[in-house]
Amino acid sequence: MGATKTEHFTIDQNELALLMKALAHPARLAIIEFLLKTDSCICGDIVNELPLAQPTVSQHLKELKNVGLIKGNIEGNSICYCIDVETWKHYETVTNKLFAQLKKKKTNCC
Repeated sequence: MGATKTEHFTIDQNELALLMKALAHPARLAIIEFLLKTDSCICGDIVNELPLAQPTVSQHLKELKNVGLIKGNIEGNSICYCIDVETWKHYETVTNKLFAQLKKKKTNCC
């Protein structure tokens, strides 16, 4: 797998890295926010919300779908996207584990 050697890290570390990478673009965050305020939508609706070309939006949707943050169903000639609630719950658990470690810290070393 090259220089990253993900097999040397825990499942939680690898999952969080994938999550953070998927969310590390403002367009993807905008897509997530749009899907959170609408129960579902068609790709064209997302394209209308963002100042990006349709192929660029499709690439961002693909990245979000690859980590399971969203899911899509084909409806005619369009794909209807929505938040994958179960995956979000899982990532919430993994993220909470990380933040729980911070709460255990007694001092600020620097």
